[in-house]
Amino acid sequence: MGAEEDDERGFFAEQPAPAPARRAGKQASPHYHGHRERLRRRFAEGGPDALADYEILELVLFRAIPRADTKAPAKALLKRFGTLGQALGAPEHLLREVPGVGAQAARDLKVVAAAAQRMLRSEVRGRQVLGSWSQVIDYCRAAMAFEPREQFRVLFLDKKNALIADEVQQVGTVDHTPVYPREVVRRALELSATALILVHNHPSGDPTPSRADIAMTRQVVESARPLGITVHDHIIIGKDGHASFRGLQLI
Repeated sequence: MGAEEDDERGFFAEQPAPAPARRAGKQASPHYHGHRERLRRRFAEGGPDALADYEILELVLFRAIPRADTKAPAKALLKRFGTLGQALGAPEHLLREVPGVGAQAARDLKVVAAAAQRMLRSEVRGRQVLGSWSQVIDYCRAAMAFEPREQFRVLFLDKKNALIADEVQQVGTVDHTPVYPREVVRRALELSATALILVHNHPSGDPTPSRADIAMTRQVVESARPLGITVHDHIIIGKDGHASFRGLQLI
């Protein structure tokens, strides 16, 4: 077995603390050892609902921080970012700025976030999207709500409104993303898509459509309609909610 394979096997392995030097009398174990076992037992017996958000973060941090108390950095993550979702969605370089969270712990948190996104995407792919609307919203929120820059993505659907592809078309700045309606339609034709759902995020947190959002959406709708391509909706994702152009009667 090569060194690279050994590294992969050990990526998530919790490394044991080095054996303490022998001393006369009985030496007490660090206080966090019993705490870790209690948390693991509560999770095993009661599932995730038996733990607070910071305790879920502790479980993730156990493997990256094997020889220290993880309660303080877990609570510091929530204090810095606000919620469990925002902590997992935060950029890796910001996670590393939190006291007690090093490079390995930040990477582990991003792996958990990626796994959650993949799980949600698998629930959407191949299904009739319009019949799984809450799952679509959940997936888009997980993928985009906490991005520091605007992203414009398109969900391409077939004639049965099943998801063909989910692609990020553009990445912009904190408050603007350039969108080219002709490129959106061209890609839809390449994929033989007959319907689209447009999605972008507002890093400010407020999902209210701007005038530029409304104008761009109308341009995409007008470009797609003559080619038999329907724009079902344009969803704006914010940290605290979302806005639907269809629901707002803007489409």
